[in-house]
Amino acid sequence: MKGKNNRKFLSRRKKLAEQVQQKGISDPRVLEAIESVPRHIFVDSALENRAYEDSALPIGCGQTISQPYTVAAQTEHLNVQKGDKILEIGTGSGYQAAILCFLGADVYSVERHEPLYLKARETLKELGYRP
Repeated sequence: MKGKNNRKFLSRRKKLAEQVQQKGISDPRVLEAIESVPRHIFVDSALENRAYEDSALPIGCGQTISQPYTVAAQTEHLNVQKGDKILEIGTGSGYQAAILCFLGADVYSVERHEPLYLKARETLKELGYRP
């Protein structure tokens, strides 16, 4: 898997979690998920140095991976509890699904763009998430 254990990404994930916390995210479980899920795995390798910016990035098929703050805010509003069933429309890169799985949700996700679906399925499987 590309750069999974790279130390520079570990510190960048921590900084990203701090950034979203400064923007108002207070749920420690959501902050832990943002810090733990390797966002760079969900973007094209040409963009992996930008993966921990708090911005949306292109993922193909005219779609983007959402801004981390947006993912964190949506997740915090859901108040996810272990075993919650969540339906996600638009899997995209799979990053939001990974965050939800990290929190213990049973995630059901659909994607209309086959190339995105196939890539997300592989990425999530590599990371051990089973939405």
